[in-house]
Amino acid sequence: MFTHDKQLLHPVKVEKPNPTYANMLLDQLGGPHGELKAAMQYISQSFRIRDPEIRDLFLDIGAEELSHMEIVATTINLLNGHTVDVEEVEAGTIEPHVVSGLCPMLTNASGYPWTASYVEVTGDLPADLLSNISAEMRAKVVYEYLHRQINDKYVRETIDFLLNREEAHNALFREALRKIQDSGSMRDFGVDESARLYFDLSTPGRYFSDPRPTAPTFEPAHR
Repeated sequence: MFTHDKQLLHPVKVEKPNPTYANMLLDQLGGPHGELKAAMQYISQSFRIRDPEIRDLFLDIGAEELSHMEIVATTINLLNGHTVDVEEVEAGTIEPHVVSGLCPMLTNASGYPWTASYVEVTGDLPADLLSNISAEMRAKVVYEYLHRQINDKYVRETIDFLLNREEAHNALFREALRKIQDSGSMRDFGVDESARLYFDLSTPGRYFSDPRPTAPTFEPAHR
């Protein structure tokens, strides 16, 4: 069961409307690395997880991603202002001005609709966790790009908050992966000698110094 708390997870304000940037931010609502994709991915993956602790982790983070979606949509609303005027859009999609009455649409910044093909679900916990770690890293990169392209201090504060939450989710998924190192598709990693081969296909020669990969780990490094 999900409930809706009317208070945003993070307060949202803008200095002034900026429809062009609102369109850019749309990518984090309905784009391939956006908040809707993350919420649907983690919640969908949770349905197959037997470990109650890790299942709760996926559901909790998935629910928080829905709150991030609310934050992003609220910011887009404020940046769009209250005037339906296609001439306000200097770049990107004009659909919000001619289709949705400025309601944030579930599209990327170019106007392509959100699709379930963005969601990766395998039923294998290690594979799904690695996918989620990668998803959080990609979302963080997009937010970093967005942060560089806006001077509005309030929007930057919102993006700073979301960036930090992506990092928190990344750390939590990494910790979960550490706990299940010997399960699922990671159980037999490197048993066969063919799993340790490295093919030197570079000319005139290779720079990679270690042709014998070892099993991945997220154990803390010893200092």
